[in-house]
This record gives sequence, C-alpha cells and structure tokens, in this order.
Amino acid sequence: MNFKTIYQSITIEASKEKVWSVLFEDHYSRLWYAEFSPGTHAVTDWKEESKALFIDDKGDGLLGKIIVNKPYEKLSIEYQGEVRKGIEDANSPAAQVLKGGLETYTLVEEDRKTLLSIAGDMSDDYFDVMFASWTQALKKIKELAESN
Repeated sequence: MNFKTIYQSITIEASKEKVWSVLFEDHYSRLWYAEFSPGTHAVTDWKEESKALFIDDKGDGLLGKIIVNKPYEKLSIEYQGEVRKGIEDANSPAAQVLKGGLETYTLVEEDRKTLLSIAGDMSDDYFDVMFASWTQALKKIKELAESN
C-alpha cells in the first residue's frame, strides 16, 4: 500500500512526562481521541510487541501493534488491520489498506517545554480529513497538558 505521511508538531508548556501521560493514560486519551471519533479508546498495555486496539463505542476501529515504546521519548504503532463490531480483521481489502501504516509520537523537552511531533501514514483518500483531525487533536493534547 502506498501511504502519504502526515507530519505535525506542537510546542506544549509542560514536561515531557506530563505530555506522555496525556497521550497514553486512558482518562486523557479518550478526550483527545474524540477529535477523530467520539467514544474512541485504546485497549492495550502499551508494551512493545503488544496488540493495540483503538475502538469506538460501537466496537469499530483500528488494529495495531506497539513496535517502539521509549517512555517520555517515542512510541510507534504499526497498523495491521481494522476492527468492525468488535471483530478483528487483518485480511479484508479494507484491512489491507491499513496494513503496514505507522503512527509515531516523538517528544523532546527543552526549557520546560515539550515539542510533540507526530507522523502518521495515511492513504490518499483519508489524508485531508485526518490532517484536519490531527490539527484539532494536537490542540486538545496541548490544552490538557497545560491545564493539569
């Protein structure tokens, strides 16, 4: 599958530890995942090689695997398919479109500020809508990290 990669970043006036917690702790992540699809949450332990499901209240979403987890620095997910009504699918044509796509979060702290960068592989069909969603999600992450 040919992907285009979304690259975005934002400077957040908070420690990288605080930004990391907003990214990956359930009570925060549900708030910014809503910028993509309301009700979305992660089902994973975030450990390298662990399965990761990103599903909404209907049981629809993405199937992935954590391939890098360097706490407070970098986390990468490789997508392997989709989830429909709670059923994991890595083989259908729709799942194949997602297979091999990477999503990476990188944090760099300097002078009590954290630069959060994201890179996300996307099919051409979803690039524009996902770019807009990421713009909103990063604003929400910044708001959550700076206000708590």
